[in-house]
Amino acid sequence: MTRKEPRILVYGYGNPGRQDDGAGVLLAEKLEQWLQERNLEQVNTDFNYQLNLEDAAGIAEYDLVIFADASRDNVESFRMEPLVASDKVEFTMHAVSPAFILHLAREVLNKEPEAYLLHIRGYEWEFMEGMTGRANKNMTLALQFIQDFLLRYVDNWKRS
Repeated sequence: MTRKEPRILVYGYGNPGRQDDGAGVLLAEKLEQWLQERNLEQVNTDFNYQLNLEDAAGIAEYDLVIFADASRDNVESFRMEPLVASDKVEFTMHAVSPAFILHLAREVLNKEPEAYLLHIRGYEWEFMEGMTGRANKNMTLALQFIQDFLLRYVDNWKRS
């Protein structure tokens, strides 16, 4: 039997004290406000400076996880792509990659949610509060995209 409501997590990460690096966190914060207004209780948000090994247990509880982060990649404004689990360890001190978190959830907890990585184009990374205007515009476009994506996803889930 299929549940009527999916469990969804949008996890923004980055450092708001490093200008555009805070785009993922800001997206999650703004999305949380929108979710409350829409009463979309099946969607949760979380945010942190970086991903940690412990996040594997958190994502294992969801059907869909979207990781949102600022990107130095040369993307137009944002790009969302499917995330594939990887055992490649790319961590420094405490932070790990979203692909490794997904791998841990699968290997240790036997859970693998559908997952995506949302890249939000950033431009400046100095130790300074506040995003640049261009990165803020990119985050706003990404937020609108995620809102539409979530509404379609929930609706399709209910119909399946």
